[in-house]
Amino acid sequence: MTEAPHIVTEETVLSFARGHRLQHDRVRDLWIIQAPEKAFVIEGAAPHILRLLDGERSVGGIIQQLEEQFSAPREVIVKDVLALLSELTEKNVLHT
Repeated sequence: MTEAPHIVTEETVLSFARGHRLQHDRVRDLWIIQAPEKAFVIEGAAPHILRLLDGERSVGGIIQQLEEQFSAPREVIVKDVLALLSELTEKNVLHT
C-alpha cells in the first residue's frame, strides 16, 4: 500500500527532515542543503524561503513575511513557495 502524498498548503508547518539542514558555503558563496551522504545546491528565491522554516511558522506565515520583504505579487510568491516546498517534501527533505 502506498502512502498518500503530503499536500503542502498555507496551513502546513514544515521543518527539515532528520539529517538535513540549510547551510551557507562562504567559500563558494552558495546555499546548500546538507543531507546524509549528499548535498543540494539551492539558488534563486529558495534560500530566502528555506531560511524561514522553523517548524513553528506556517507556510502562510512564510509567504506573508516574503511579501513584506520583496516587492513581488502575492500570487507569484504563493506559487513559487508552494512549488518549492512541495517538491522538497516529496523528496523527503522536509516534513510536517
